[in-house]
Amino acid sequence: MSGHDHDHDHSNLSEIELRVRALETLLSEKGYIDPPALDALIETYETKIGPKNGARVVVKAWTDPEYRDRLLNDATAAIAELGFTGRQGEHMVAVENTGTTHNMVVCTLCSCYPWTVLGLPPVWYKSAPYRSRAVRDPRGVLDEFGVKLPEGKDIKVWDSTAEIRYLVIPERPPGTGDWDEERLAGLVTRDSMIGTGLAIDPRAKEPVA
Repeated sequence: MSGHDHDHDHSNLSEIELRVRALETLLSEKGYIDPPALDALIETYETKIGPKNGARVVVKAWTDPEYRDRLLNDATAAIAELGFTGRQGEHMVAVENTGTTHNMVVCTLCSCYPWTVLGLPPVWYKSAPYRSRAVRDPRGVLDEFGVKLPEGKDIKVWDSTAEIRYLVIPERPPGTGDWDEERLAGLVTRDSMIGTGLAIDPRAKEPVA
């Protein structure tokens, strides 16, 4: 596993995923869909549109202490305040990274994921290697994602279920005290809200260590 290029065991696809792939192949053969266009649409929602919603939530928590408290107390309601509701957005819990604790999210049973704030789940999130190793060796997994944490920092792994989905609030990068919300949102990555990444440090153009 590396930060953006991961190998996956596709033999672990669920029955539904296999059916979807078979249907996609059939529709493509009949000329009903254009696979490259479909891939581009999925990638856009996975990496751009969806995570922008989550970035707005994170930035609001960074800049508004009262909102942060509401988010940590009842994430579902606080997220709904910004208009993000719907399927896969129920029963949300926000967990906050601090100077002593780093949070990471996994779904060991399937691939439960907060679509309303993060878009579609990345392929690696659904892969068997990530789902098993994130619990057994979180520091090793983070290392392969390029996240180097101080030895003394505690790592908490949260297991999503159909009843609970998690959103990580990454640490706000230093030196951004006078930044507006739009500019701050550019520092929040999808991976930082899963916990497999960190917010971008504008001074180094790299994730905050």
